[in-house]
Amino acid sequence: MNLSGGILAAIGNTPVIRLGNLFRNSGFGVYAKMELLNPGGSAKDRPALRMIQEAWKAGEIGPGTSIIESSSGNMAISLAMICKYLGMGFISVVDPRTTETNLQILKALDAKIDVVADPDPDTGEFLPARLKRVQQLLAELPGSFWLNQYGNPNNYLSHYHTTMKEIVAALDRVDYLFCSVSTCGTIRGLAEYARDHGLKTKIVAVDAEGSAIFGGNKGQRRFPGLGAGIVPPLCRSDLIDRVVHVPDSEIVAGCRALAQDESILAGASSGGIIAAVKHMEQEVAPGSVCAVIVHDKGERYLDTVYSDSWVQNQFGHSFAAESGDLFDR
Repeated sequence: MNLSGGILAAIGNTPVIRLGNLFRNSGFGVYAKMELLNPGGSAKDRPALRMIQEAWKAGEIGPGTSIIESSSGNMAISLAMICKYLGMGFISVVDPRTTETNLQILKALDAKIDVVADPDPDTGEFLPARLKRVQQLLAELPGSFWLNQYGNPNNYLSHYHTTMKEIVAALDRVDYLFCSVSTCGTIRGLAEYARDHGLKTKIVAVDAEGSAIFGGNKGQRRFPGLGAGIVPPLCRSDLIDRVVHVPDSEIVAGCRALAQDESILAGASSGGIIAAVKHMEQEVAPGSVCAVIVHDKGERYLDTVYSDSWVQNQFGHSFAAESGDLFDR
């Protein structure tokens, strides 16, 4: 079996482009690593592929295996795509926050969907409840296998060996790297590469308000895939120079500004990153080179971030004017 052929050959080597409109008055350059251009639509294609490749090489999985994973959307889609190509089944354990668009994509790729309707009673979080359901399915289904994106080192090693190397090759120098956090696989891989190669890059973690990853108070988070209700096993705070928490309102404003000024329709975490760069605008030295990860496609957020009625219902007002105020036009 060719573990890197067909559609799998299109994973990685995404372009880096300058955000020349959105930050034209900032005095420093902002360059976007366009991970949304992976074939599965997000940066999760990279760890999904590496986790499967390594498990396959180790003889833990093969044709006919049923892969099980807990995912809020992007990892599920990446795994569904790869499993379908390699002749494996895929079961995605989701919760009610998963968007209808993501569910439709998963069904189109023949994934089975297992919905956990209620959060964990002890923590009020869906993630522990989803992980408990994964263990139940493993016990019930012979020949099933859990990749465990939350603790699998191949999650962050995928970005260590590919993503950061590509960014450095494209930019020569990176003074600041802005990356959103959830499982912390992406940021850990990028940060470990920077450390091991003696780069002077400052690593900025972009987290959602209401996330508990860096010791914050747990609260409402409207967007899956940004933040977490627990400290993920892959998190290494010692590799991170700065944490910026962004509220949901600025996530929406950042997404819409990115679409209006750069014609990039990206997902919620990318909007959070744009807001974080703006928060640090006065701290970043003139002439600096900033890299940002544009994590996933915005089409998966048409019913939320880009829906005027949804935004009005959630926040009580439109974000057209606020986007203009938050980001220089």
